[in-house]
Amino acid sequence: MERVARIASHVKAGGSQEAPLSASPTAGFCTKEKKDDDVVICCAVRTALCKAGKGSFNKTAPEELLAAVFKEVVARTKVNPKDIGDIQIGNVLQPGASGLTSRMGQFMAELPYDIPLSTVNRQCSSSLQATAYIASAIKSGIIDIGLAGGVENMSMFPMMATIDITKLSAKVLDYENAEACLMPMGLTSENVAAAYGVTRERQDQMAADSHRKALEAQKNGWFKEEIVPITVEMKQKDGSIKKVVVDKDEGPRAGTTKEGLAKLKPAFKAGGSTTAGNSSQTTDGAAMVLLARRDVAKKHGLPIIARFCSFACVGVDPKLMGIGPAFAIPPALEKAGITVNDVDIFEINEAFASQATMSCDHLKVPMEKLNPKGGAIALGHPLGATGARQIATLLPELKRTGKKFGVTSMCLGSGMGAASVIEAE
Repeated sequence: MERVARIASHVKAGGSQEAPLSASPTAGFCTKEKKDDDVVICCAVRTALCKAGKGSFNKTAPEELLAAVFKEVVARTKVNPKDIGDIQIGNVLQPGASGLTSRMGQFMAELPYDIPLSTVNRQCSSSLQATAYIASAIKSGIIDIGLAGGVENMSMFPMMATIDITKLSAKVLDYENAEACLMPMGLTSENVAAAYGVTRERQDQMAADSHRKALEAQKNGWFKEEIVPITVEMKQKDGSIKKVVVDKDEGPRAGTTKEGLAKLKPAFKAGGSTTAGNSSQTTDGAAMVLLARRDVAKKHGLPIIARFCSFACVGVDPKLMGIGPAFAIPPALEKAGITVNDVDIFEINEAFASQATMSCDHLKVPMEKLNPKGGAIALGHPLGATGARQIATLLPELKRTGKKFGVTSMCLGSGMGAASVIEAE
């Protein structure tokens, strides 16, 4: 019991702020010329993102969410399911990283059992990692066409629900970084803000901007191309059941201002700067990406909308886990043979305004290039689905604005960062 108490007390404590880094970028997939063996993206879609707990998907099982995006990819691309060589699905919170239920979602979408499926849990980059795994399999010749995606229902499987601290090894407490993995994400946000001088005012400004951009995108219909409508049954106050079509993100809040956000109390630390208003929302949702080798896509008449150029994942100090994008993006850019200045849109996940701000400062990312349709503070963060969701959000915006290069990136719990570079075609 003493060990459990000590672990529990650490979960409520802060941490140090030094950040020695180690990077392990994967190989790039991009050259200046279009080649037959390029890894291309044929389709990327997502569900609406709904508030965990009281949102429209709070009773919708993850396998149902997955089935919807599975079906939509097939419908849009007319891909023959028999040609799909593998499926990889990202998930964080479900038991077994949703291995069983993801396979069920495949069958609920009437995809044949011939297609193998596996799941990935690399924390918040799980579906981006799944995308990179499929891209790697295509590039190496293991498969020609593959599906990558992610799902999270944080209503049914909330944060930390699967962690039982009573079963952790007592030796965890003997290793600083191992113990730091238990630190609440909100406290790592406070550490980043303190270590890099990110003020409360700047965090609240980013949060207000996120809502403003998301609301503008909704008003202009800029999300319609990427969102798959899903019909769900919802219980009404009188007990009756009503069918509702869910096709709009629930997180963006009209009237959100920096001044209003400034009135919120710190959520994780007395005197701190991280609040419920400048942190990402817990969310239910799913997303899916279809990738193929270029010559195979052409052969089967599949649409080619982008090239998957590179991917990188790095490790950072777990007490400063939010800085991951600042150190994952550079090796991804290097692999793609471009620089920060070449990137037209950065989809950097707003897990917390502190860490997203720090990442932009560190890389000198112009704020007008950041999350032009809003980020996770407004839209939400369905952990295992976020990486694929970002791709689904990025590609229509590159098309709409006539831009070329996009980056997707996020920080990861326990101290990591991941990033990809994607080129629109």
